[in-house]
Order: sequence, then structure tokens, then C-alpha cells
Amino acid sequence: MTPRSLSILLLLAAAACHPPSGKPSTAPAPAPVQLSVSTYQVDTVWNRAVKNFRSGNFRGASEDFQRALLEFSAGDPRIPEAHFFLGESYFGSGSQLQAVREFRRVSDEYPNNPLAPEALERAGDAYADLWKKPQLDPTYGRSAAATYTELLNRYPESTAAAKAKVRLASLNDAFAWKEWETAVYYLRLKAYDSGILYLKGIVATYPDTPAAEQALVRLVTIYQTLGYRQDAAEMCGALRQYHPDTPNIDKLCPVAGG
Repeated sequence: MTPRSLSILLLLAAAACHPPSGKPSTAPAPAPVQLSVSTYQVDTVWNRAVKNFRSGNFRGASEDFQRALLEFSAGDPRIPEAHFFLGESYFGSGSQLQAVREFRRVSDEYPNNPLAPEALERAGDAYADLWKKPQLDPTYGRSAAATYTELLNRYPESTAAAKAKVRLASLNDAFAWKEWETAVYYLRLKAYDSGILYLKGIVATYPDTPAAEQALVRLVTIYQTLGYRQDAAEMCGALRQYHPDTPNIDKLCPVAGG
């Protein structure tokens, strides 16, 4: 190829890469993209979410709190509060497990936030709300008890912990009565070994509950009926020690030589 031919080819290539001036480019200019909403818009969504929550519009509140969480800038101090109230909104609309997730985010991701103890308490409440009937599977009840216990360990001096103690005691009563019903079922079938096992389990696991007192009374009567005098005497000793105000205790467990 001659030098002249090479020069012509280079000129043609340059012309192809640079269209003549005056002719508009066929590629459209990219549309501007709004990267984030304004502070005013975020505040508007937040205020609407709070208003919906306070008025009992939990569905609307949950949608707005979710939107606010998407739009908050990193480090916005309202983020933990938004998760907390989103959990309350879910709880109010009957979505307890979603509520637990949001409450746990507050207590786990922001453990030093003032809302953390209350969020853990409300997570326990949400689990407990799913176990309203003791005769049902106690899985959610166990989860509630574990959450309340975690609260007592992590924030023992908090107001939420004081509430958790009361609710944990109520749960233990329910667990004990559930075991009681199982024990009675076996005793009705005269399956004494199984019935006694459950009664002893109540006494050992839930000693401060009313069911524990009833379990000791039943153990005394069973052992007396079966002629197990030593075992009956041991149960009477436990009954007098831990539940001295049991009705008719002197008749049930007469003192030797009395």
C-alpha cells in the first residue's frame, strides 16, 4: 500500500469516529436521576406514619414506617424508633412474628438505645400472644419465656425487666398446669409411674407455682394409697416446708405422735 493510500484510509477512519459538526447525535441524553428524596419528604412520611399509628391505622403505619426506613440517611436517630413502631404496627395488625423481627432488630442492633429493653419485652409479648391456650403446642410460650429471661439478664434494672418478671411467672404457671393436665391424664389411666413422673417434674421445675402445691398433695395421696409410707412422708415434708398454708395439711400429713 502506498503512503498516499494509507493517508486516505486514516482520514476516512477519523471521519467515521467524529461525525461532522452541525449534525445532532442520535443517542438521547440520559434523563436525570433523583438519588434521594428531600428531608422534607422524609419528614412528611415519618409524621404520617406516627399519625397513622396513633390513630390505630396499623396497616398504613407499617407501610409508612417501612418507607421511612428506606429513605432515612445513615445514622438517622429515628431508625431504632422506626423499627420499634414498625414492630408495634405489625403486632397491632396481628402479624406477631413480623413484630418479633422488628423488636429484635432494635434490641440486637441498637443494644444501648433506650428502647432496647422495651423492644425485648415486646418481642416476648408477641411470642406469648401466639400461645394463648396452654393445651396447644408450647413452642411459642417457650420462646416468650426465653425472651423474657434474656431481658432479665441483659437489662435487670430496667422497667421492662420488672414487667417481664410478672409475665414470666404467668407463663410458668401455664407451663405447670399443662404438665398437671398430662399427669392427671396418666393417673386416670392408672399409669401411676408416668403420672408420678410428671408430678415430680412440676415440683422440681415450677416449685413456686400453685400447680406445684397441688402436685405435692397428689403425690402424698398416691403414695399413701399405694402404701409407700416413706415416699409419702418425704412429700409431706416438702409440702410443709414449701407450702405450709396448704388447706387440711394436718389431716393429710399428720405429725407423728400428734
